[in-house]
Amino acid sequence: MGTFHQDVEAAIPALRRYARALTRDAETADDLVQDSLVRALRSEHLFHGGDVRSWLYTILTNLNRNRLRSHARRPMLMPLEDNDAPDASGPEAGGRDIERALALLVDEQRTALLLVVLEGLSYREVAEVQGVPIGTVMSRLARARMQIKTYLDGERPALRRIK
Repeated sequence: MGTFHQDVEAAIPALRRYARALTRDAETADDLVQDSLVRALRSEHLFHGGDVRSWLYTILTNLNRNRLRSHARRPMLMPLEDNDAPDASGPEAGGRDIERALALLVDEQRTALLLVVLEGLSYREVAEVQGVPIGTVMSRLARARMQIKTYLDGERPALRRIK
């Protein structure tokens, strides 16, 4: 087995962790990782060196973006669950608050935040994965952190004024 295949195999746990954080659903995440691996192995000839993990994150991020676009065209039904009660308390309540705060973020902000915080990528690597300048990554992270802090502090986010 070549170095490329070994690097891809070594990245699978990190890809699964990232996909689960993005999708918040184990089955969808596993499907997304599988599709990413299939694309990566089929497109091995397009990989021109560098960090295989960043390349795989780019593939996964793009597949997730396509998945979200297709879901946006259909109405989304969300079943109410017992743990959706607003007055939940206890040690697990903090985790649900963070999960809800993450769910409220714009997709690009959530992706950047997860890649930096969960996966430990540098800002430059996140910029490559998202295909944006590093300054855009920095702004997305700052906005994401601010919105999460605001949500966890119980404040209402400030409305932007458009002239």
